[in-house]
Amino acid sequence: QVQLVESGGGLVQAGGSLRLSCAASGSIFSINAMAWYRQAPGKERELVATITNGGITNYADSAKGRFTISRDNAKNTVYLQMNSLKPEDTAVYLCYAEVKRAYFSPYMEYWGKGALVTVSS
Repeated sequence: QVQLVESGGGLVQAGGSLRLSCAASGSIFSINAMAWYRQAPGKERELVATITNGGITNYADSAKGRFTISRDNAKNTVYLQMNSLKPEDTAVYLCYAEVKRAYFSPYMEYWGKGALVTVSS
């Protein structure tokens, strides 16, 4: 089994910063892409940022210039540094990873349970 566990969420004032972490554990042979999504109350889940195992990143327009995604492949961990936070960034942030559990296994999608980020005005 594979688990993704997020940490680092919390309450912050507008203009502040937070750093989210997501550690993957369990039966892991390799991890391909990792990503952060978010879901605000009453809204659909949306992609925030992605990163390949080679470090190529991609961001939603709402995150460009303010958020930075990074990963530590040795620790099977992905990070999201969020700066200049706005009240509209308030959401549950979910970690995503494409994980291969053995050499001959396909990559499968896994999700964390989420970390709540609340930005007050």
